[in-house]
Formats: sequence, C-alpha cells, structure tokens
Amino acid sequence: MEETNTPQPNRRQLLIAGGVVAAAGLGSGYLATTASASTTGGTPTPAPSGTKPPCLKLSKETIEGPYYLDYDKYRSDITERKPGVPLLLRIQVVDSENCRPLRNVAVDIWHCDALGIYSSYEKQSSGDGGGFPTAFPTAPPTGAPTGFPTAFPTGGPGGGGMHAEPDSNTTYFRGFQMTDRQGWVTFKSVFPGWYVGRAIHIHTKVHVNGVFRHGAYVGGNDCHTGQLYFPERAIEAVAATKPYSTNTKKRTTNAEDMLYTGDTPSDGMLSLRYDPRHLAHGIQASITLGVDPDAVHDGQDWPGGPFPPFPTGSPSPTGAS
Repeated sequence: MEETNTPQPNRRQLLIAGGVVAAAGLGSGYLATTASASTTGGTPTPAPSGTKPPCLKLSKETIEGPYYLDYDKYRSDITERKPGVPLLLRIQVVDSENCRPLRNVAVDIWHCDALGIYSSYEKQSSGDGGGFPTAFPTAPPTGAPTGFPTAFPTGGPGGGGMHAEPDSNTTYFRGFQMTDRQGWVTFKSVFPGWYVGRAIHIHTKVHVNGVFRHGAYVGGNDCHTGQLYFPERAIEAVAATKPYSTNTKKRTTNAEDMLYTGDTPSDGMLSLRYDPRHLAHGIQASITLGVDPDAVHDGQDWPGGPFPPFPTGSPSPTGAS
C-alpha cells in the first residue's frame, strides 16, 4: 500500500497494512553490548523442563512527551529515506507475571532524526530545548514562594500538560507493528540524534486487550509507555560520524538525563550488536519489555514516582520528551 505523509491523528484504531524487514548482516569485528538480563527485564531464559520460568521486572513507565501522535502508520520501515546510521530495532513484549510472550498486540515507536528533529514538530523541536528546563531545581530560589505543585501544569504547547499540537504533516520515524507468536516486532530506522536537555532515546507504547475487526485493531488500553536508551560507548561512536557530527547542540549523557534511571533492560537500556569500524553497515538493537497487560497508563508517569516538584514560577517542564 502506498504510504502518504498526510496524518490521521487521534484515532484508537491501528490499521493493518503490511511490511517486513530482514536483519542486515554485520561485519566480523562487531561489538555486542548487553545490559544485565536474568530476571531484570532482558530476554527470558528458558527454564529447565518441569520448572516455572523466571519472570521479568516490569519495564519502567515514563512520560510520553509532547510529540506523540496516534497515527495509522502500520509499517516496519519508518525511515522515509532520512539519513543516519542504520538501526534494526527488535522489541519483544512479555507478560511480566508469567513470562508469556504477548501475541498480536500493537507496539508504537517514535523518535527524532539524526539532528534531533521530530516529524510533525519540526519548528517546535528545532530550537535549543524550546525554552524548557534541562533539569529540575532541588530547592526554591531565595525569595520565591515555598509551596510546591502536586500535579502537572496545564499550560505549555497545545495546553493540557504534556501534549503539543503538530506544526507539520511529516511522519518520518513513526510507526507501529503487531507482535508475532513470540511477542516480537521489528523496525528499520536510523540511530536517533540529540537535542538540548535529553539523552538519546526512542519512545514506545504498547497497546493491548484490543480485538482485530475488519483489518483494524479496535479498543483495548495502553499498558506501557516507555523510553529506550543506548550505551554511551555506541553513542560516542555514532556521534563522530556524519550527519551527527554536524549537530552543534550540547549532548546530554545518560547520566545527566532527568528521566534515565539505569542501565538494565527494565530501565529501557537496549542491547546492541555492531561493528565500530563499519557503522555504515548498521546497528542491531533489541530489548524485551516486561508489561502488565491489564494495566492502564496515560503516558504521564514519571519514572520512580510522581511528577518531581519544582518551585512556583519556574519554567514549565512540559517540553520534556
């Protein structure tokens, strides 16, 4: 089916169209980076016969950010010919309680391009952080009110907290796939770039408990909203190549990021395979997400707890993505 750049936002039906990606070969000098797995969120280890398999920690929930759009973009290749180091991303979705792969659930991903720009939001995401803070203060400034808000502000781009209204109809680096029998989806993309205030990351959502009807995924709920991260060693290698090296904005490391929580799969850390001498051959990334299919998340969860407090009168954190 011919793709179109005309989006159809705000629909909760995920249309099924088709698309398959084959894994690209790697050179003989590849590196493999593997976050600690076992029972912390990595690929489940087969259990001995007659024993209960180990289960996974729940993958951590986090905010969806201002740039999520519910487009009907069923496809595995989301590049739309945009440049960058090729990335083959495989995501497995597993019920964290019993370790059973979740079949026929929808997995959305979206991320910025090699220079830190999001499709549909080129104007808003091309500045130096959009006027939003890169970190949250730990104490109120001298003379400021002493009260702290307990919920998200309602202002900011587009109003209503985290969501911003799009300023274009582009759709690159956005798409969804349906999981196979083993809970896997595969996306062909490029390694994301960076922008002020955030470490390099990929957003993801898992939609479950819906039904297939007349070629559509109808109903259900979003049981997980997360962000996926890359090891610093790989980021440094990619950042030295074009077009990434032309980005003059300061890069935020994982350790400096306000949403990054750790280097395990349950924190969203990806396992990579690549040849650092031949990055043009591509990077393979994978992760297993442990989710609760009965949970309902609205994409506004902050990792590790409620929205972090900040002094009244401080800049709104609405732009965190």
